[in-house]
Amino acid sequence: MTIKEAQEQIDQWINTTGVRYFSELTNMAILTEEVGEVARLMARKYGEQSFKESDSKKELADELADVMWVLLCIANQTGVDMTAALEKNFNKKNIRDADRHINNPKLK
Repeated sequence: MTIKEAQEQIDQWINTTGVRYFSELTNMAILTEEVGEVARLMARKYGEQSFKESDSKKELADELADVMWVLLCIANQTGVDMTAALEKNFNKKNIRDADRHINNPKLK
């Protein structure tokens, strides 16, 4: 699935099964909540925090997909083509960071 296809499928799902989009502000709050879920799972799986029983069955892939879902909802609502945005962002990073990381002694 391409990013464009994902945006289109999410839009179709929202407008049929989901009935309608939540407001952009509500989706921003949901995105924050979903990122928090990823952080909580990462702290337990890769950090020093121990798992709570309620978190033991959560999967990182599912939590990341939730983040992506809401992010693409916001992109759809605000007219952002995420394929074009990501390509532009890669170009920016390639120009800005062409020598930055290779010359960073901390990364050697």
